[in-house]
Amino acid sequence: MLKTILVAIDSSLSTERVLEALQQLNLQATAQIIFSHVIPTQVSEFDAVADHPHPSFSELPYQTVEKQLQVIQQQLTCPSQIEVVRGDPSEEIIRLANIYKADLIIIGSRGLTGMNRVIKGSVSAQVVAEADCSVLVLKEGFQS
Repeated sequence: MLKTILVAIDSSLSTERVLEALQQLNLQATAQIIFSHVIPTQVSEFDAVADHPHPSFSELPYQTVEKQLQVIQQQLTCPSQIEVVRGDPSEEIIRLANIYKADLIIIGSRGLTGMNRVIKGSVSAQVVAEADCSVLVLKEGFQS
């Protein structure tokens, strides 16, 4: 039984896709959902790593992200929390999953391949490789 689920939301993962995935899990009313969004920290050109995504200047402000997560939160029947943090996305997602002792992480994937994946990095692949719990990856264009 899934007791705690960490849902990592970014600008590419739509509200509808998240809600569909959660509904398909047939969660108990006692399940707890933690909606998280990681705002990547600024890195200097010297600190930039080629296989990780780099923050853009178009990142959503904290209040906008929080409002989007609250909209999702209001549509659930089970308890939920919101965590908006700054840092490296994969590290922060794994850290939050460990703090909350998550049974499952739900994360989106941009579906990058080849050079794009090497240059932009894959947060979902790193989370799958390093998480202590199961990870459900919702691919871009996922339909239930």
